[in-house]
Amino acid sequence: MKYRLMTVALLLLLPVCTFCEDRDMTKTIQEVKAEHEARLLEMPGVVAVGIGRDDAGNSAIMVGLDGTHPETEARLPKSLEGYPVYVKIIGTVKAQ
Repeated sequence: MKYRLMTVALLLLLPVCTFCEDRDMTKTIQEVKAEHEARLLEMPGVVAVGIGRDDAGNSAIMVGLDGTHPETEARLPKSLEGYPVYVKIIGTVKAQ
């Protein structure tokens, strides 16, 4: 009886699990940027986090530094959730 209930429960859950796997769970680059931006901006020298394009025209997360920061550059990920991360030295950012 106990195993029969477990079997019935598993059979009832199977369509739900199958449905979950079929859904597209990929995050947009905007979602990934928003999720990681605050943490990146806390790193020494990071003054901007944005979305841009790499040399091939693919979407990428761009991290702007105010100068040369080898330690920060070494700690920055090469990609975030499948999107490449590029680092550029942009200098100090001033509000206008």
